Amino acid sequence: MKLVLGRDDLAAAAESAVREAGTEPERLDISPVHKASRGFVNESAADLCEVAIATVLQAVDRGKPVLLLPVTTLGRHQHQTLVTLGKLSVADIEGHSVGVRSWSQTTGVWMRGFLTDQYGVDLREANWTTYEGSHVDGADEPSWVRRAPDGAKLQADFLEGRLDFGIMGNGLPSDDRIRTAIDNAHETAEQWSKDQGFIPVNHVVGVSERAATEHSAAVLAAYDAMKSVLTAEAEPGPVPLHPVGFEALRGAFTKAAAYALEQGVIERAVAYDEIVERSCVALGVTPARLGG
Repeated sequence: MKLVLGRDDLAAAAESAVREAGTEPERLDISPVHKASRGFVNESAADLCEVAIATVLQAVDRGKPVLLLPVTTLGRHQHQTLVTLGKLSVADIEGHSVGVRSWSQTTGVWMRGFLTDQYGVDLREANWTTYEGSHVDGADEPSWVRRAPDGAKLQADFLEGRLDFGIMGNGLPSDDRIRTAIDNAHETAEQWSKDQGFIPVNHVVGVSERAATEHSAAVLAAYDAMKSVLTAEAEPGPVPLHPVGFEALRGAFTKAAAYALEQGVIERAVAYDEIVERSCVALGVTPARLGG
């Protein structure tokens, strides 16, 4: 069974559990981990793979054989990911240029959702530029979004002033000129999660439909092992950064799916219960077995 997980502790736990369940694991070394998503979704190049929430939603939307194993591998606040170099603020988004790696990047989905929900921004009134396509074949960006020329880089365009704003998480460059476009972004993010009752999750674990059907015991063992790692110590804050189980992830998936639909990231409404049912049918379990 081929595994792609960015965190060494989760990977070690999953590998050990899969082996004990009678299936030989192989951890694929792909970094950054999001580069594994395209092969996993479109070619089943891995059996169990760390993927972004938006990738799961697009895969379900497009009928790809991708299922959710409800484990959060990357949970973080997102309001601080909208950055600028000048004196502009979130109130100035309309009429200005904004760059994001991909329209379907989960960080961008969350941030654009905050812009519409909290700040009343009309997304079509901003000048959006993306730098790569979706991880899911056939998923296109809206017609009102511009693709940067070949060879262009988000970080360079931002730092050299060709973009007024950038949405960047792990790819944020180190530069003392950079500041968050939202005042008190971290405090705002913490309050948003407290009000919503969940964290805006980025990465979860996906499993191929074939692996779930043919190696269900190994997949369930991997889930149990990763859950044990993530729940071994209580996390700080009013809501957990790494929720585990179907019910624990319901809020984040439901909100992300609503944002994705209104932004044109997915073409149809994807109900969370549909995602849960697909996983349970393939694994031959009830939702309760996976925290449902």
